[in-house]
Amino acid sequence: MKRFRHALWATVGVALFLSMNLLLTFAPAHSTLPPTGVQTPAPQSKIPPFSSFKQLLELAFEPGSSEFNTLVEADRLFLAGNTQAAEQLYRQVKGQFPQHRGDQAIAEPITDPEQLSGAGRVYWREAQAGFEQGLETRIFVPLQQLVEKQPEFIPGHVLLVQALQQYGRGEEALAVLERATTLYPNEPELIKAEISALQGEEKWLESSIAARQFAVLYPEHPQSSEFEAIADNDLGRYRSGIRRRLIGQTIVTGALSIGDLLLTGNVAGTIPALQLTMLLMQGEASFGNQLAEVFQQRLPMVEDETIVNYVNEVGQKMAKLMGRDEFEYEFFVVNDKNLNAFALPGGKVFVNTGALQKINTEAELAGLMGHEVAHAVLSHGYQRVVQSALLSNLNRVVPMGDLIAALVGRAYSRQNERQADVLGSRVLANTNYAADGLRNLMQTFTELDGGGGGVLSWLSSHPASSDRLRYLEELIQRNGYNRYAFEGVERHAQIQSRVQELFPEEEAGNPVEVLLAGA
Repeated sequence: MKRFRHALWATVGVALFLSMNLLLTFAPAHSTLPPTGVQTPAPQSKIPPFSSFKQLLELAFEPGSSEFNTLVEADRLFLAGNTQAAEQLYRQVKGQFPQHRGDQAIAEPITDPEQLSGAGRVYWREAQAGFEQGLETRIFVPLQQLVEKQPEFIPGHVLLVQALQQYGRGEEALAVLERATTLYPNEPELIKAEISALQGEEKWLESSIAARQFAVLYPEHPQSSEFEAIADNDLGRYRSGIRRRLIGQTIVTGALSIGDLLLTGNVAGTIPALQLTMLLMQGEASFGNQLAEVFQQRLPMVEDETIVNYVNEVGQKMAKLMGRDEFEYEFFVVNDKNLNAFALPGGKVFVNTGALQKINTEAELAGLMGHEVAHAVLSHGYQRVVQSALLSNLNRVVPMGDLIAALVGRAYSRQNERQADVLGSRVLANTNYAADGLRNLMQTFTELDGGGGGVLSWLSSHPASSDRLRYLEELIQRNGYNRYAFEGVERHAQIQSRVQELFPEEEAGNPVEVLLAGA
């Protein structure tokens, strides 16, 4: 049996060695991405042009009103440190969500059961007794009542999470922790519980991000270095898992290439899949860097420093709080009137001038940047390409069109969108920007799209709906995010004027088609 295993591994090793040598022999001298596929042209945008920021505001507010000037004054007060006066002005303009839950002050966290109300102490005793006796009904009802009525009691959240995990309800445990850690983000016991729950679900990337965010947001905390170590360890586990899968794919594809060579004398059909796999094995950052270079060469890039620096400044504010510091985040502007933005692996984000013209405020731009960076941080695009590579042994060729569409043109899953919404909104709430920037962005885009129809490029890959707007509103209200913070209307209006001045005739095109042209 041992001899058989040794022979098997020797055969696999020889196959891998020969496939790599064949790759070097038959591959072109310079690395190129796989051949293109035929792409369907995107529908042309029907959005009317807007010559000024004030015109956009008049879509949302009564024509002839002074909302713009009020927001400018509120922003100036906010930056001067007079946040109470600024909040009053923000409230005058912004109003309430349709399903307003009322403003609820967040109580200071407590850990001593004696500080609970009379009912709270009863809930706590009942839950503890149920947990010790293993009686499910005595655990969940009182604990759910306790964390709802007195969310400031940290041990209540921790025990509820432990119980949910014990009964195999891991996703519910993560939902409890999302709310708890948003309300009390500097409570180490909650962060540890969140990390433990994510590790239990083998979500190594997400647990790494949770730990890193704590270390980044609270560098002076005595447990900051502990969380930094957890972040590094779990990120390593995530990378190892991806690498193991890719190595296995390389061995399989290499063995198949040997079969092709022996049967037909031709190995060329397998080279593109092998090339893609080898690129992916270099890691997200390297893969994203190479893709970004191709995109910059083929897209009509904006070089104006004022515009590019503005987008980069807003994007970097969001990126530094995301929880993945191994990426070199870069933000690019494309001269294209389509309302679109997308993120490549490794934190490379592209935003169209058309998006800058349609976005109302700097806070909305921060919401857009946060959402796109979140997709990169959560490896959504990279995992798509990895999945394509893992499936490529069926035909051993990954067309260029499929690769680009996976990164730019294809709609994200509902789960991916919600993950990016949650992480993006959570980071936005930890900046000085108004925490409803992403929600307002969705509202703006949906209204410009006429309530649906898919004519906006960004909405075609990031579906918006009334349900999603309500979800974002609920997320903001449930977690106590501050809507009445910096909007950044004046500077954004200046950038819009500059875009209009420098690029009055913006180019328009489907990014997939543009990138494939000349490939």
